[in-house]
Amino acid sequence: MHRWRNRQEHVLVFAGTGEGPVIAQSLLESGFRVSVSVVTEAAARGFAAMSLQGLHVGAFPSQQSLADHLATQAVTCVVDATHPFALRISADLQSTCATGHPRLIRFERPDHSAVDQGLLATIDDLAHCPLSGHRLLLAVGARQLQAAVTAAQLAGAVVYARVLPTADAIRQAGAAGLSGDQLAVLRPAVGERPGALEAALCRRWQISDVLCRQSGGAADGLWSRLCQDGSMRLWKLKRPLARPDVDVVHSVNALCRLLDANSAGPQAGAHNGGQ
Repeated sequence: MHRWRNRQEHVLVFAGTGEGPVIAQSLLESGFRVSVSVVTEAAARGFAAMSLQGLHVGAFPSQQSLADHLATQAVTCVVDATHPFALRISADLQSTCATGHPRLIRFERPDHSAVDQGLLATIDDLAHCPLSGHRLLLAVGARQLQAAVTAAQLAGAVVYARVLPTADAIRQAGAAGLSGDQLAVLRPAVGERPGALEAALCRRWQISDVLCRQSGGAADGLWSRLCQDGSMRLWKLKRPLARPDVDVVHSVNALCRLLDANSAGPQAGAHNGGQ
């Protein structure tokens, strides 16, 4: 798909979604020197077989440590492919790359369909939704769980939640007052039939409404499908927007084209690049 040629550019991919390994491999096949940064050892395993310049594991404790890492590694371009709701690292990358050196490109997954009236700008908006007596399943990140529970209870909903099987997620669910039969601990889309476990959970709890995040990923698509098939109302927390001065692409092909154009010489920005 992309003709390989030796390039001088060093691209550092900050990966936080399932697309990370695909992005890194595509850039390697296109001849770029590629490094990757992930937060956990589990995420790092997806890059183990790749011929990377470097693999950084762990969060950067400060913006200065991030800037020092970019300078030490002589990075010429940064690809922010972190989760859409990983606000801190995206903000730090935007500030660090504000001068254009290194260049910053944001990889955004395409949106799954969501009706405007079911799209919430903030978690607090959930408190004003018509949920009195409804049985609401929260499928949001653990960091937002306590705020979501508070808002949902203000709206009069009976609250349930699904969290990932990590110690931090379970601890935060407990801090939000969720335990026992109100809480399911599982990874999304597992098993031979992805979504079957979630569908069974919704039937057991007689769920009428679901709140998930507009992440554009597999979990977002899964809840969109389940709610349509199961006649449940889907609410989505709107994804944060990238800054208008950051180039945005929505596919690996678009990313490679943009980097190709950049390596060929100066070019105008491709903000909100196409598919």
